[in-house]
Amino acid sequence: MLNHTHKTDLKCWVESAQDPNTDFPVQNLPFCVFSEEDGGDRRGGIGIGNQVLDLSVCDDAGLFTGRAADAAFMAASQTLNDFMSMDKGHLSALRAEVSDLLTGDGRTHRGKKLPPDLLKPMSEVIFHLPVNIGDYTDFYASVHHATNVGSMFRPDNPLLPNYKYVPIGYHGRSSSISLSQEIRRPNGQTKAPDAAEPTFGPSKQFDYEMELGFFIGKGNPQGESIPIENAADHIFGFTLVNDWSARDIQAWEYQPLGPFLAKNFATTLSPWIITSEALAPFKIPAYRRAEGDPGPLQHLYDAEDQNSGGYDVNLEVLILTPKMRDSGMAPVRISLGNFKDMYWTVAQMVAHHSSNGCNLRSGDLLASGTVSGSTPESRGCLLERTWRGRDPIELPTGETRKFLEDGDEIIMRGFCEKPGAVRIGFGECRGTVVSAAL
Repeated sequence: MLNHTHKTDLKCWVESAQDPNTDFPVQNLPFCVFSEEDGGDRRGGIGIGNQVLDLSVCDDAGLFTGRAADAAFMAASQTLNDFMSMDKGHLSALRAEVSDLLTGDGRTHRGKKLPPDLLKPMSEVIFHLPVNIGDYTDFYASVHHATNVGSMFRPDNPLLPNYKYVPIGYHGRSSSISLSQEIRRPNGQTKAPDAAEPTFGPSKQFDYEMELGFFIGKGNPQGESIPIENAADHIFGFTLVNDWSARDIQAWEYQPLGPFLAKNFATTLSPWIITSEALAPFKIPAYRRAEGDPGPLQHLYDAEDQNSGGYDVNLEVLILTPKMRDSGMAPVRISLGNFKDMYWTVAQMVAHHSSNGCNLRSGDLLASGTVSGSTPESRGCLLERTWRGRDPIELPTGETRKFLEDGDEIIMRGFCEKPGAVRIGFGECRGTVVSAAL
């Protein structure tokens, strides 16, 4: 629910947080884990402008009291798992105290002098995965994406009959999840349509997938499901996800059991977790289903979720090719979509995931699947943008792209903005394609 931390007139004493273009104004307060040097002590932090609020310094100085102090102690750890599993009262108390600290006089908080090393410049720290991700599930929640991809492979039957009843997903590989880095082009089996046998080698149809991920805060015991009306309370916050895909490997291997080696080699995240509370001003009604579509089954239907279970989050993908980099050119945007176009809400995905008694745990990552809309520009991957390579994207350098080439850097960003609310962002998720292993 909206509270004083969302007020548009809040003024922060951190100068960079007052920049109207910052992703991290005081109304956001996203979490991260960082260290000051390679191999140094990791601890939790909060983004504010171009600085990181060091929660270990806050805890050592005793700046917070009560539930906020308890939450700050947990959040100052090497991972955020235990902190995220705390009840909503503790999480909200810490957000409120941090907001008060950052909108105070900049010298004291609750009668205590602020330590001089309270803030660390983002440019001088090293970010790490903020949680220990035990399990990773990727959904297929965009009906536009599912219809587009289905029409390429099954033109007479693009959308399978279960799609509008079941939030389709698959279990990914948590060991290959990382922050922005070089992404090695995968090797794998592919089979050309006119070939008698498959061959093994580097993927020639390497792709990005523009997704929004969400972390489980409090889990559920094995054998007990999470009711749809409570599912949103189990979500701690959101992050950017690029679920890299090798489309030619995928086309050969995906039947009969779905994605495997075409996707498990790398998934890239932003270092930031935007809390559910920070996104409260940007909640909207769930996607409006087309007339004639079936309604959700009982375990997936909740009136409140239908009224306010969607999120108005803009997502964009930019590309920076080697030629553009050498010419000093800025990255160019090639996808712009919005999470409001997802057929299934995040609460429905959580409720369905646990409906068979599957136990979700703090730090589990769930991702939406490719976020795509109804227009070509809103399609969240090159498979759709180029229609499987038929319609290459033209870049300002004169280059074209059907799929990604070695040296291409993909930059993903997310942001929320609307009248009556302060714009907040998700930071960046970056990855650069490098050649396959020999």
